[in-house]
Amino acid sequence: MSITVTGKIERRNIGLGAWAFVTDDGVTYEIPKSADKNLLQSGQTAKVTGKVRDDIMTTAMIGPVLEVKSFEVISSD
Repeated sequence: MSITVTGKIERRNIGLGAWAFVTDDGVTYEIPKSADKNLLQSGQTAKVTGKVRDDIMTTAMIGPVLEVKSFEVISSD
């Protein structure tokens, strides 16, 4: 299932580090480290379209994994 959400990118210091996407509604997704480096910048707000992967787990376990298909940066801190 594809979703489109708006929120903020955060770097989490868990283990080797993890990228989180916290939506405006307060839902936290984990963004894979393989995502576009233009998206993985802590503090920026983005609109992300992707697929929630319920078939994989990560060591950080901060939320469901959101496989990013496309994104639009709205603002950066």
